[in-house]
Amino acid sequence: MTLTELKYIVAVARERHFGKAAEACYVSQPTLSVAIKKLEDELEVKLFERSAGEVTVTPLGEQIVQQAQSVLDQAATIKEIAKRGKDPLAGPLNLGVIYTIGPYLLPDLVRQNIARTPQMPLMLQENFTAKLLEMLRAGEIDCAIMAEPFPDSGLAMAQLYDEPFLAAVPAQHPLASREWVSSDELKNETMLLLGTGHCFRDHVLEVCPEFARFSSNAEGIRKSFEGSSLETIKHMVAAGMGVTLVPRLSVPPEALKPRSKARKDLEPIVRYVPVRDGEGGAPPSRRVVLAWRRSFTRYEAIAALRNAIYACELPGVKRLS
Repeated sequence: MTLTELKYIVAVARERHFGKAAEACYVSQPTLSVAIKKLEDELEVKLFERSAGEVTVTPLGEQIVQQAQSVLDQAATIKEIAKRGKDPLAGPLNLGVIYTIGPYLLPDLVRQNIARTPQMPLMLQENFTAKLLEMLRAGEIDCAIMAEPFPDSGLAMAQLYDEPFLAAVPAQHPLASREWVSSDELKNETMLLLGTGHCFRDHVLEVCPEFARFSSNAEGIRKSFEGSSLETIKHMVAAGMGVTLVPRLSVPPEALKPRSKARKDLEPIVRYVPVRDGEGGAPPSRRVVLAWRRSFTRYEAIAALRNAIYACELPGVKRLS
């Protein structure tokens, strides 16, 4: 039994496909298949059920794959301990970020990280929350910046900030000149949503739950539309297709400036209006956290990353310690 064989079975369990697992391990499929067959023969158990176009893990295989991942983590820990003896921050940090945070936090975060810990470059991965959790468990990334809530996976977490939502409306919309709007007022509007898989879609539906039912009936075609990214949805708002909610850090600074009376051609075509639950009510928001495996031993790297995040400009959000 070798670490390489354990790496192969973890990859197959994750990908549910021998070819994709081989690509992920940078080996040929025959090489991977032979190694796994050798391990199965040695253990005298069947780890995977193979059928046309589908690979499933046997119940006993699930237990062995989990133990294999633990062994791989421990082997990686040995290397990390050796590195930490020289420089605890030496080497890249694999960071995952959800799609609705990455474009708005990473430009400043990367600059802060380079200035503070140039010996620890960030290897970045954008993805959905569910995929980042899977990658964390598999050891493919070291930590991830995500928004709560998400399934409890036994991860260590540090709260970063609470980020309020704003309503994005066309510049000529009646709500564009308001100081704030309520979630009830948005019920009468055509709501633009991110596609399934984005956690921010769920956050919007928590604020405006009535739109959750539109995906299952014909009225939904008139009342809600979907976009692939926040920036795409903003363009849809600008085109007058509807309104949406966006996180505060995604709002361009110039869009919050007072309207220019001198240059109408420079006015934003999308206006961003605070959302409240009544006069003086708290705005809807999301809590952004940094998560990592409890077995991850580069504590100094996590602390350095947190410090770099706190050093970023985070306009309009509530920082958490």
